[in-house]
Amino acid sequence: MAYDVVVLGSGPGGYVAAIRASQLGFKTAIIEKESLGGICLNWGCIPTKALLKSAQVYEDIKHARDYGIEASGQPDFPAVIKRSRGVADKMSRGVQFLMKKNKIDVIMGYGKLKAKGQLEVAGADGKTQVVEGKHIIVATGARSRELPNLKQDGKKVIGYREAMALPQMPKSLIVVGSGAIGVEFAYFYHSMGAKVTIVEFLPRIVPVEDEDISKELEKIYKKNGIEILTNSEVTSVDTGGQGVKAKIKTPTGEVTLEAEIVLSAIGISANIENIGLETLGVKTEKGKISVDKYYQTNVPGVYSIGDCAPGQALAHVASKEGIICVENIAYNEKKYAHQPEPIDYGNVPGCTYCSPEIASVGLTEKQARDAGYDVKVGKFPLSASGKASAAGHTEGFIKVVFDAKYGEWLGTHMIGYNVTEIIIETVVGRKLETTYQEVLDSIHPHPTISESVKDAIEVAYGEAIHI
Repeated sequence: MAYDVVVLGSGPGGYVAAIRASQLGFKTAIIEKESLGGICLNWGCIPTKALLKSAQVYEDIKHARDYGIEASGQPDFPAVIKRSRGVADKMSRGVQFLMKKNKIDVIMGYGKLKAKGQLEVAGADGKTQVVEGKHIIVATGARSRELPNLKQDGKKVIGYREAMALPQMPKSLIVVGSGAIGVEFAYFYHSMGAKVTIVEFLPRIVPVEDEDISKELEKIYKKNGIEILTNSEVTSVDTGGQGVKAKIKTPTGEVTLEAEIVLSAIGISANIENIGLETLGVKTEKGKISVDKYYQTNVPGVYSIGDCAPGQALAHVASKEGIICVENIAYNEKKYAHQPEPIDYGNVPGCTYCSPEIASVGLTEKQARDAGYDVKVGKFPLSASGKASAAGHTEGFIKVVFDAKYGEWLGTHMIGYNVTEIIIETVVGRKLETTYQEVLDSIHPHPTISESVKDAIEVAYGEAIHI
């Protein structure tokens, strides 16, 4: 079985790379050990959004009277989980369709690099086969990271995968880590009725975001009844009893918290073990596969994209990396007209789908000041937005950061209703090297949440109309 391109892993990096390879005329195969679509479609991005939507619907029902409607209801937790799994299954079937449509061979089994241009694939039936590929793209993704003092047993101490398919609704939950995974699950389980405590090692929750975003989310979560412990660390867990007892070191001393379940959401580890990297001498660094700007490893003909490569561990990053990787291969083989442009990792949007949502791109205010910029900062509260008021979601704000000297758009940081849908304006604006004046000269539709970006820029430049 010989191919031009073989992709190991079918997540949003792998399956996109395979489709682009096929489009460019390469005979292509993809190897997957579990389900097409990888973690993102089956156990990550997509099913979590389905869970969060159920939580939002329940929240709306609880506050229906605020909209002049009488409504009541209780969540059917197994049905909520079932819907989420159904959405994931539908998306995975969609990838199966795309593989057939693009004439990509799908080889189910566990793939390992065997020799130059060769992979060995072990099927579920125990049989192995050798697959040859002139170009091999490693897109094996990542898994929930474990700490020595927080070993996951899959029942009382769980990772994100188990959190998406619990057999019954827990009455209480300790979430360790407050990145995107942590705050999304904290919101979901709190909305469903669980008592939730977030434990964060760093001084603030969602620590990669602008400080104002962290403060706003913490204020909203605490107001809603979620307990938050920052500068705190889980030192040990006792799963011997009915639930879990977690010892937590806080700035004021050690405390013991009890809950039915502890969710470990302290990040991810790349899946680079036991895939034959050592056999070919593929270099790794800090737990990820080393690559150049076109995702070539130190071994000719072997590439790596997505969560197992050094860029941001985000689905949209993996997809773009896959496209660039394949287009560069095609360019070198005279199958593509031009060399693709490498990713600007400083202009990658990040989205967190808690409620309210968070979206950001570019430099935070602190990062901009630390980099030596003289900055202009504008902040527009969504309480002043007509669309947010009509929707009944006035919490949060839009914050923009500009370079005072040239008007360069350095970053945007949002927290509020549906903001993940509008961060793209900043991404495109920064890509096109637009200035604040060009954005203000572009008419924004009213009433929308998106016009709040323009309002925030007006604040930054002393031209505010609506506050």
